[in-house]
Amino acid sequence: MKATARAHPIQGVIKYHGMRDDELRLPYHDSISVCTAPSATTTTVEFRPDAADDVYRIDGDRVDGRGAERIDGVVDRVRDLAGFDHPVRLESENSFPSNIGFGSSASGFAAAAMALAEAAGLDLTRPEVSTIARRGSASAARAVTGAFSHLHSGMNDEDCRSERIETDLEDDLRIVAAHVPAYKETEEAHREAAESHMFQARMAHIHHQIDAARDALYDADFDRVFELAEHDSLSLAATTMTGPAGWVYWQPDTVAVFNAVRELRTDEDVPVYFSTDTGASVYVNTTAEYADRVEEAVADVGVETDVWEVGGPAEILPSSEALF
Repeated sequence: MKATARAHPIQGVIKYHGMRDDELRLPYHDSISVCTAPSATTTTVEFRPDAADDVYRIDGDRVDGRGAERIDGVVDRVRDLAGFDHPVRLESENSFPSNIGFGSSASGFAAAAMALAEAAGLDLTRPEVSTIARRGSASAARAVTGAFSHLHSGMNDEDCRSERIETDLEDDLRIVAAHVPAYKETEEAHREAAESHMFQARMAHIHHQIDAARDALYDADFDRVFELAEHDSLSLAATTMTGPAGWVYWQPDTVAVFNAVRELRTDEDVPVYFSTDTGASVYVNTTAEYADRVEEAVADVGVETDVWEVGGPAEILPSSEALF
């Protein structure tokens, strides 16, 4: 009753914001994202009938408090489906910095859901596993199905699940990740989303944005997809900043990257667009042809960079890659 899985984090293209149900993590609206590789989370789980308690560790540190409660939501769902209540040991490792806006909760819960379902002997499709991962993080549902994926909103697991969107953009996309370390509180921002006076304005246009992004992905229209992602980043920020807590995630380096991207686009006609989720770090989207030039320009701002490609769906790994 042991399994290991790997999943890639996500960059939101059309982001979700706010949850209508905190326990099931049902979002108010649909969302689309793309997984980034080789950044990944690897998770090993083992059900231990003779153990006293669950044990969770991420990057070697014991997880407790709210973090453990969120993992409980995923573990308990798998136990319910499997029909047993065995305690579990869960060890997880990230290959990239966590909690700075690069989707580590998405890859973490996606890898956990895949490994738990496998260890429990459940025969599930990835869309079905996505409904389990969603209980930890709505974004994790999309990390299960991988690449460009669409999480449908709904009030139950039949409706609120993720599907992969096939597009020819997968091979050519390059994401220059601009690391801007700054602690963030994504969950709190989601909890108060509907209290922003900008939230209803966002809801009024988000469905059109989803449709436009899907059409652009079908057409492999790079500029249209990531123009939408850039504008949605600004819409998301407007909503978070006007909530009760007045969250402002961006740092001076964040804005400096924005300016560098716009200069490349205006002065050199480079196909490049910025995108942020709820964090200070920046995804800079371009094509393989221009990746080196874009990374140079972003690095000149003074931030650490990585160049990522599109990552696939969560997958089960051989036992030789187990963490314990």
